[in-house]
Amino acid sequence: MEIILLTDIANLGHKDDIVDVKQGYGRNYLIPQGYAILATPSARKVVAENLRQRAHKEAKLKAEAEELAAKLAEVKLTIGAKTSSTGKIFGSVNSIMISESLKEKGFDIDRKKIVLKDVKEVGTYTALIKLHREVKVDVEFEVVSE
Repeated sequence: MEIILLTDIANLGHKDDIVDVKQGYGRNYLIPQGYAILATPSARKVVAENLRQRAHKEAKLKAEAEELAAKLAEVKLTIGAKTSSTGKIFGSVNSIMISESLKEKGFDIDRKKIVLKDVKEVGTYTALIKLHREVKVDVEFEVVSE
């Protein structure tokens, strides 16, 4: 079943993408929740026209995201966490901590755009920040004991 996404959905696609999903997922979840519509010929024409009109705005947004990515690539963060004597963190470092640390440096990045692996020990790690569907940047951060 082909549908047109009305919003970005993780692990499926971005807004206005035409994706193929199983019947039950489309009819029972995506369409009733308002996340997608059926990909009929008329709906495809509407989406194509919207994409054509939005192309100029998208280019500007992508350029801004690339500019921000260049600035973020140079940033090094230091995050303090309570640790045991062996260097294990009580809890873990998460995207909220990274977002707050970036905010202190002057970058307002939503925590939902930050992807990182489990960080449970003191050390140096990288976090992936998705600024645009085509622009991603790795930010290095160091976890230190408080």
